[in-house]
Amino acid sequence: MDKDGDEVIKFVEEAKARMKEEAQARADLVFKPNHYAQWAIEPITFIMRNRLPYHVGNVVKYSVRAGHKQYEGMTMVESEITDLEKAMRYCEMRINELKGKVEL
Repeated sequence: MDKDGDEVIKFVEEAKARMKEEAQARADLVFKPNHYAQWAIEPITFIMRNRLPYHVGNVVKYSVRAGHKQYEGMTMVESEITDLEKAMRYCEMRINELKGKVEL
């Protein structure tokens, strides 16, 4: 094969490798995001196996990932605060529900 043919084959192989890496990265975001995969038991597994109520599951989820997930446009500290505020919000909503408030 000539030099141009070799370069085309190399280009195609490199493109395939990049596409495979990108597909794996997308799959990791869905099936094994880093901010959850670090635990022996992922929060969703714990939540579902224990049949936790929705609000409790969200408190667990946001509390566990606080400090491990960075939101776009935020620092890690801002992101951690955001997740902790989300966990607190679910606690507040449950308290409001228990108090019989219409607005949770």
